[in-house]
Amino acid sequence: MASFERHLFICTNQREPGSARGCCSPDGKDELQKLFKDAIGAAGLKATVRANKSGCLDQCEHGPTVVVYPEGVWYGFVQPEDVAEIVGEHITHGRPVERLRLSESCVNTASCLHKPRLQ
Repeated sequence: MASFERHLFICTNQREPGSARGCCSPDGKDELQKLFKDAIGAAGLKATVRANKSGCLDQCEHGPTVVVYPEGVWYGFVQPEDVAEIVGEHITHGRPVERLRLSESCVNTASCLHKPRLQ
């Protein structure tokens, strides 16, 4: 079997209700990961693309968060209705969905416009 061409990591982390940082899967149902897996299968990409559940990606303020490798494209605020667009545009045609893409200035930084300011 050939190696996978792309891996999607979909954060399924849960935090306590009311957490200042928020969380990617507050109900614990992992809906986004299941939707990505189904959409990848429907697109006929199951043999070359993997949609993995992930623990915390430390981008909680941007959640739900998805990262696509090998490109290293980070998506934030992903909703169920965004899955088909990400799979259709990015995964199938190689065009990242810019409206959902997190700015490099927000990923793995101490501060960005989405992170709560510490007093």
